Amino acid sequence: MIALIIGILVSLLVTIAGTPMLIHLVHRLHYGQYIRQDGPKSHLVKRGTPTMGGVAIVLAIVLGWGASALYRYVRSGAVPSLSAMLVLFAMLSMGLLGFIDDFAKVRKKQNLGLSVHAKFIGQFIFATIYAVLALIIPTKSGFPSAQAGMSFIEKPFFDFRFAGGVVAAIIFVIWVNFLMTAWTNAVNLTDGIDGLAASVTFVVMAFFTVAGVLWSTYGIQALFPAAMAGGLAAFFVYNHHPAKVFMGDTGSLFLGGAVAALAFVFDMPLVLIPVGIIYILETLSDIIQVGYFKLTHGKRFFKMAPLHHHLELSGWSEAKLVAVFSLVTLAGCVLAYLGVQGRF
Repeated sequence: MIALIIGILVSLLVTIAGTPMLIHLVHRLHYGQYIRQDGPKSHLVKRGTPTMGGVAIVLAIVLGWGASALYRYVRSGAVPSLSAMLVLFAMLSMGLLGFIDDFAKVRKKQNLGLSVHAKFIGQFIFATIYAVLALIIPTKSGFPSAQAGMSFIEKPFFDFRFAGGVVAAIIFVIWVNFLMTAWTNAVNLTDGIDGLAASVTFVVMAFFTVAGVLWSTYGIQALFPAAMAGGLAAFFVYNHHPAKVFMGDTGSLFLGGAVAALAFVFDMPLVLIPVGIIYILETLSDIIQVGYFKLTHGKRFFKMAPLHHHLELSGWSEAKLVAVFSLVTLAGCVLAYLGVQGRF
């Protein structure tokens, strides 16, 4: 428990102290946010707001987790598990992809960074490496479904089994690719108004922290989400409306990679359905908007996609959106806990 508290405090303090320094640096480099012209007109005033705040989040969370891991090593000689290092790889690789995207935006001085294909290729490469490593690391380090050839998957409320083997291992790699890509993009879509992605993901990380503490077999995995919860709570101080800094794709892809990776480490990826209900609704609204627009030759189903923009144009304030979406996420996390509590 002390290691957990150390991780939270270090991540929180580094974010509190480091974010203002990052804001100052970004101002000096003129790395401000470029606002999409077809977005809500109220967002145009945000043009020039410092972006790439995700760099502070990444640094704080890595240092927070590192401090907690160091404490455990000094106290008991325990070293980070291979599965923990794999989660770190997933987070940092997706964060790196987001950083490249952010850097391309500020260099081009527009709201478009990497192309969709380039981003997808990057996500595919990193997710495939993650999946293959998950299949070959020792079973005691985690990922029991992966090492069983994905012959057994624990889900909220019930489990499901099917034949393992090489084919199932291939399916596992495809499954990891799908979820990694889906969740990184979903968190990225959610990061459309001040404080939304940070607050929603804070609730998700609180769920994983509680699960890690209660589920003794994987208690060590609580160190990651705990450090992330501390960092996100501190980042919200600067990111809530009106935002002093945006996390950018560096932060949103980093968080998306973390959400997906932790779900696999806990061996319950489908728990993300109730836990990540807001991410899902945001993504579905975007898909529905595009599909409806094409089928009707120009008509729109929503006033604007994703969902938070539709509600914003319907009169919801950014503060109300953050509060409601966070509460919905909390309800989803409670439902998820009820579904998996038998495992604790």
